[in-house]
Amino acid sequence: MLKVMFICYGNICRSTMAEFLFKELVKEKGQEEKFLIQSSATSREEIGSPVHYGTRAILNAKGIDCSKKRAVQLTKEDYEKYDFFIYMDALNKRDITRIFGETKMDKCYRLLDFTAEKRDVADPWWTGDFNATYTDVVNGLNGFYQFIEKQNLI
Repeated sequence: MLKVMFICYGNICRSTMAEFLFKELVKEKGQEEKFLIQSSATSREEIGSPVHYGTRAILNAKGIDCSKKRAVQLTKEDYEKYDFFIYMDALNKRDITRIFGETKMDKCYRLLDFTAEKRDVADPWWTGDFNATYTDVVNGLNGFYQFIEKQNLI
């Protein structure tokens, strides 16, 4: 089983969007039993909060229910539990390094590095543009799925 953790600052917008969209993608491909997919935050600010209404609206429009999701924080212990940690931006990488330590970044990847547009996924909390985030996340998830297929991990 391939264990994937998506990470952003608060775990209410981007990482949650990635978690639920990736679950849907692997389900559509008939591969859902081969994955454990979760998401978490690098901060404590939103712990226990539900999914942001902007992300929830996009997921609901796709027929994806995220109503039971609550924000959780990434822990040092998660490093041993997951195969991939997919983060959204450079600040997330800095915070992951703080949590895991500099020597444990070998499983950590920026989502859009799996695409031709190697850059951060903008935080819709600040931009307000959840549609742009959705487009970036979908592109990144497709690139990540192709990567794990090419690596024969599924």
